[in-house]
Amino acid sequence: MAYDSNQMGRSRRSALLAFLGTALLRAQIPDAQQQYPTPDRRLPPAPNPNEEPKLPNGKSQKDAIAKQQHEQAIKDADDLVALAKQLKDELEKAGDYVVPVASVKKTEQIEKLARRIRSRLKE
Repeated sequence: MAYDSNQMGRSRRSALLAFLGTALLRAQIPDAQQQYPTPDRRLPPAPNPNEEPKLPNGKSQKDAIAKQQHEQAIKDADDLVALAKQLKDELEKAGDYVVPVASVKKTEQIEKLARRIRSRLKE
C-alpha cells in the first residue's frame, strides 16, 4: 500500500504543478486581442434610398440608362422601317396572290423588333 500512496502523492503534485505552471504562463502572456488589436473596420455608409446612384463622372445612373435605352429604341425603329419597306417591295414584286417565304420571315423579324421597341419604351 505504501507504493500506491506514494504514487498517488506524485500524481497530485504533478497535477498541482501543471495547474500552477499553466496559471503562471497565462499571467505572463498577454491576451491575443491586446497583443494584436483588431484594425478599425468601418463599413461604408448605407446608401440613401432617396438618393439616385451616380456614375463615376457624377451623372445620374438612371439618366444614363434612359438615354442609352432611347438611343437603342431609335436605332431599332430605323431597322423596323427598313424591314417594312423591304417587305412592301417584295410583296409588290411578287404579284397577285403570291407570298414569298422570305416575306413571311421578314414579318417575323418585324414582330420581334416591334416587341423589343415596346418593351424598351415601357421601362
